[in-house]
Amino acid sequence: MTHPTIERHARHVNPAFVKLLGVLGYGRVFTRARDVWLWDDQERQYLDFLAGFGSVNLGHNHPRLMARLQRFLAEDALHFCHVGLTEHSALLGEALCQRLDAPLEVVLLASSGGEAVEAGMKLARAATRRSAFVFCEGGFHGTSFGTLSMMGSERMRKPFEPLLAGCHRVPFGDLEALERVLRREKVAAFVVEPLLAEGGVVSPPPGYLKEAQALCRKHGALLVLDEVQTGLGRLGRRFAYQGQGFVPDVLVLAKALSGGAVPVSAAITSTEIHGRAYGGTERFDLHSTTFGGNALACTAAMETLAIVDDEGLVANAAARGTELLEGLRKRLAGHPLVREIRGEGLLVGVELGPTESGLLNRLVPSLVGQVSEKVFGQWAALRLLEEGIVCQPASHRWDVLRLEPPLTVKSEEIQRVVDAVARILGDYTGLVPLLRDVVARVGEQRKREGAFR
Repeated sequence: MTHPTIERHARHVNPAFVKLLGVLGYGRVFTRARDVWLWDDQERQYLDFLAGFGSVNLGHNHPRLMARLQRFLAEDALHFCHVGLTEHSALLGEALCQRLDAPLEVVLLASSGGEAVEAGMKLARAATRRSAFVFCEGGFHGTSFGTLSMMGSERMRKPFEPLLAGCHRVPFGDLEALERVLRREKVAAFVVEPLLAEGGVVSPPPGYLKEAQALCRKHGALLVLDEVQTGLGRLGRRFAYQGQGFVPDVLVLAKALSGGAVPVSAAITSTEIHGRAYGGTERFDLHSTTFGGNALACTAAMETLAIVDDEGLVANAAARGTELLEGLRKRLAGHPLVREIRGEGLLVGVELGPTESGLLNRLVPSLVGQVSEKVFGQWAALRLLEEGIVCQPASHRWDVLRLEPPLTVKSEEIQRVVDAVARILGDYTGLVPLLRDVVARVGEQRKREGAFR
């Protein structure tokens, strides 16, 4: 019989997703989690190398965070207050800004990454009195209507067009293209990630973000840095911009700020920019959200910030990330269908596709590329799942297998994943065995579905 959770999702939540999970047998019902481990309803154990797309930097259900939230729930706190000041949002604002660089010192709180990005967009329009935005090919800033206007994926944009007018796309890392748009349009902000996560784990050229901010200032625009997925240690630095010689005009945080427990996000800017946008009694309430800054979320975020510092998770991300990157490069060197292994800290991508070796790679590279994009990344993720490792391809680049564990991961867990990835990809050095196994699995799944009808 089908599991009741699957039936309920198929009926009431996302029928198409349930169907997709069943095509190759990917579907699992996960029931509990602790640190880097997940368990399903069959009590099978999995090593989590996805971490909620970067939301679970502390590991699942971190005991110190859970203990703090349990104490909080007994405190009779005022959760929502919109007619006065509460200590929780003030304390979180202070805790965030203490960890950032001047002049970032005013915090706009929200619940999701998309909300915080839109807070940055509104702030930029209000402060500059301009309307246009620039974003990058391959970028991902959320799926709300405003953030979709800066979505790098045509597949995800198209059903909702027309979107916001005046949003201009440029290649990631291309300063000349950015300046052409800044010179031509009345740009309020350039919204950019420090690394394209969903776009295939792609880093920009050295100095790109610093130079981009200089161009923005030259032409009267702001730089909004979207660190929703990279903030709080993911790249082996507390924040990705640090150590690069600049401070963004607006910094956006979410995902990991939650501790993997309570949704919370923030857009942080300077007093000067905030004053231009919302200063004075006529403008103080032009941006607000009912749930933003609620006491539970702020408590979770403050404890998360403290745990990241106290447990040295940034340094662990840097060290374990080096082990992951170097281990994969060593084990997969010369693989005819591995184009590149790249990343920073504990965000690593294995790009699959034709290389210069192999007959088919040379004769029909476009075919090999299409199979890699449509099939190989998902098949590799499925094979890893069946060996007890959870990961996924990048959402905009299915030919890039993304590895993104909690920052609490240990060396032996890194080695387990390196070994498994090398072993599984070693089974597929050409298209024939890959297509053979995929076709056989699809057939098996169809027979299984027929048996339950």
